[in-house]
Amino acid sequence: MVESRACSSVDLKWSTPIASPPSGAKLQSFTNMSHLGRCRLNLRQRSFNLAFPPLFSRNVVSRPYSSQPSRTGRDGEQHLRQIELSDLWKKFRGSNSLTPAGSDNVLTGFIGKRRNVGKHLSFADLTTASGEVIQICSHADGESDLHAQFRRVPAFAPVIVRAQVEPPTQPAGEEQSEVSAKRTLYLQDIRALNSVSKDLIVTSDVQFPQTRRHLQIRFHPELNARLKFRSWLKGQLNHRLLDKGFTDIETPTLFKSTSEGAREFLVPTRQQGTAYALSQSPQQYKQVLMASGVSRYMQWARCYRDEDLRTDRQPEFSQLDMEWAFAGSAKVQEDVNDIILNALSRLRPAETYRDVRGERIPIIADIPNEPVSTDEQPAHTFTSLTFADSIAAYGSDKPDLRIPNRIHAIEDMEPFRNFVSMITHLSDPLIEAFTFPLKDCSPSQARKFVINFMDNLPPALANNPDGKPQILIHDSRQPLSGFSSLGFEYESVLGKLSEGNEINDGDLVVFQAREKPQGQYCLGSTKIGELRTALWRALVEDGYMEKPRLGDAESLQFVWVTEFPMFKPVEEGEPGQGGAAGISAAHHPFTAPLSHRDLEALFTNPLQARSAAYDLVLNGVEIGGGSERIHIADLQEYIMRDVLKMTDQRIKDFSHLFDALRAGCPPHAGFALGFDRLTALLTDTATVRDVIAFPKTMKGEDPFVQSPSKLSDEQLAPYGLQLRGKAR
Repeated sequence: MVESRACSSVDLKWSTPIASPPSGAKLQSFTNMSHLGRCRLNLRQRSFNLAFPPLFSRNVVSRPYSSQPSRTGRDGEQHLRQIELSDLWKKFRGSNSLTPAGSDNVLTGFIGKRRNVGKHLSFADLTTASGEVIQICSHADGESDLHAQFRRVPAFAPVIVRAQVEPPTQPAGEEQSEVSAKRTLYLQDIRALNSVSKDLIVTSDVQFPQTRRHLQIRFHPELNARLKFRSWLKGQLNHRLLDKGFTDIETPTLFKSTSEGAREFLVPTRQQGTAYALSQSPQQYKQVLMASGVSRYMQWARCYRDEDLRTDRQPEFSQLDMEWAFAGSAKVQEDVNDIILNALSRLRPAETYRDVRGERIPIIADIPNEPVSTDEQPAHTFTSLTFADSIAAYGSDKPDLRIPNRIHAIEDMEPFRNFVSMITHLSDPLIEAFTFPLKDCSPSQARKFVINFMDNLPPALANNPDGKPQILIHDSRQPLSGFSSLGFEYESVLGKLSEGNEINDGDLVVFQAREKPQGQYCLGSTKIGELRTALWRALVEDGYMEKPRLGDAESLQFVWVTEFPMFKPVEEGEPGQGGAAGISAAHHPFTAPLSHRDLEALFTNPLQARSAAYDLVLNGVEIGGGSERIHIADLQEYIMRDVLKMTDQRIKDFSHLFDALRAGCPPHAGFALGFDRLTALLTDTATVRDVIAFPKTMKGEDPFVQSPSKLSDEQLAPYGLQLRGKAR
């Protein structure tokens, strides 16, 4: 075998004149020529490259010669593509190429739009990985092509930059005309780490579609700030719970189908006829942990529910799940209050909230480093209401305490029989009313607003079978100040509704009739409660009422709602527990009765039983819920079998839970904090999609990855499944 040596573009040396080809030969299009001819051509490679520069004008690096036959057609195209990829990799290789790692004058990040000041001076903002924005200054310096290289880097490209604090020497007569409050560094070297699509257009008010979610996260500052706040808040809550002695335990996501109350996502297995169910919540596992000797449990749980979607719902969501052994509702509420107030006190809302493209969002970089003083009073407090009081005063089990003036029942409507007949056909109705004081609104303006509002009522309110609402306007120029439909005794009604405040011109008085409840009211809202919330939002939008600015002391109104009904009638479309009794658990079937009296109601009239359940509500949105649990297996089985009338098979699905309860399970209580909703409310958005990196739409779809995807017959076959339309 003949020995050969390397052949480069500037020096040809080998031991035998013509034998094995030189390894340095490069021009693949000439592989059919003689080896000597190729080496001679290689001598002229430098001039050839000047005429035909390689990809990205990179200096040519000699490659080993290949003895394989020449590549033509598709093989040749593939080989050229491999060469191009090799060039790309060398051009945009890793971030440690300018200086060794850890150098304090090397920065990485995304370069912004360049601002040229004449031919010799340019500026661009560099957004670093930490989020800091630094102004980079480049100045033409003699024969160096660094300034030209800086100008060639496309906007929004990832770059690595070496820079210095002190400006380089400037030619006489030239001054920097760019003035900026940002920290400025002066360019010493720069290299792009990737290319950027030429059709990428970014402005200060840019709005990318969800199909380009990666650009939303990068260029929508409000979304980026919310995701950073979410991470910070999670850390604060987690740290506080660990300090309280909680144990973070992960439970399975692949569970089994059980009748907890929500519709489940099923996951078929290759063991035909069987399927997992994605966990609705870790409810049963955490109760088993209480029987296992875990006294304080926590978990950042992913939950899955196949429900009708709203702005505050996702088919998959995150909750901070907690359970306490040997504890009741008082201890649960105390600890939950503490972890939330601790996070808010560290956040310092008055100092960290900023306007980001018209939305109030806390900026994590602005959180003060000094510890919270013990003398500082908490900016927010927690109040408590029973379910019955919340329905009566606010018309909702999710009261928004930012809305002024409560709802009042007009007990004696005998003097106002004519008025009652105008607003309802009911013979013995319950009449409820409230007032709204309007800001800078004349009676004529109020009248115009009311007409528009009533013309656009949601169908559920406009078509209320108990009658439409009646809105009266205080107008001192009208007979009886605009309340002539009430008659001469109108002042007795206004006196009760005003809550000691004066009713002025332009103020609204709203009436609504409904059936008098027989026994315990079981629904989550009344029509007047829904109307009150909708009217307040419309008035705020038109500037006639004010909403506290997020970050101010009154902007976050927390309230615990307690003593819920234990059961409610089954509503159409809700799976419930699948029993034959026509009722379902208002929370879930593991909730304990509130008292011995409520336990006895289970034997006679379950719809009158109250539960030891509690919800935490913030600004009219439920952000969490929990309850004291049933820890006695016989009572749990009685509720499933005799109250809900579940089938034996459905009850058998909970056999693992019965076993745990019979093993000496202690009394316990729990709570699940809806982390997505809490984060959304604290960052001034009504939709949880704005605080989730890759959310689903209202149809349950992810436009970015285009999920869910259709299944093929080949994918279904291992599970013994086929589409119903294709069944033979």
